[in-house]
Amino acid sequence: MRHLKTTTAALACAFALIPAGIATAGTGPAPAPTARTTTAAASTAPSADGNPASLRARAAGVCSDAYQIGSTGYITRAGKTAASVKQFYSPSCAKNYGYVWVWQSFRDAVGDYDVTAAVYSYSQDEVLGKHSWTNTDGQEFWSSGTSTVNECTAASGTVRAAGDPAPAGGYSSKRC
Repeated sequence: MRHLKTTTAALACAFALIPAGIATAGTGPAPAPTARTTTAAASTAPSADGNPASLRARAAGVCSDAYQIGSTGYITRAGKTAASVKQFYSPSCAKNYGYVWVWQSFRDAVGDYDVTAAVYSYSQDEVLGKHSWTNTDGQEFWSSGTSTVNECTAASGTVRAAGDPAPAGGYSSKRC
C-alpha cells in the first residue's frame, strides 16, 4: 500500500510539471471561412485594413459592422505609394464610407501633409461625405457615411505634401 501511495504521489508531481496544453500554429480546429475579416473589429487600434471600431472611425460616425467592398486603390507621389484608398459598406446603417490610410514611408519623408477622404458617386457625378485635414501627420482618415448603397460608387482620397502645388489622388474600384 505504501508503495502505491509513493508511486501515485510521484506521478502526480510529474504531471504537475508538464503543461496541460501548448497551442502551436496548426493545432486545433480550423476557423470557419467567412466573407469578411472581423479580427480588426475586436480592437480599437487603427489599421491599414481599416477598423470601423477605431477612435477616428467612431468620431466620423462609421457604423461598427462596416467592411471593405471592392479592391483597394493607391495614391502615388513621385513614383512611390503614399496612401491606400478603400471603400467600406455598413449593412445596418445602409451607408458607404471612404477610407484613406497614409503609408509610414510617406509620413516619414514629408512631415505634415493635407488629406481628403470621400465617396464618389458615379450616378450623381459628385464627391460626397468629404472630410479634409490640413497640416496633419495622422495615418487613418474616414469620410462621412453616404446614402449611396444603391448607386455606383468608389472611395476617393488625396494627399498633398507641403510644397506640392496640387494633391495626388486615388480611387478604390468602382462598385455598383
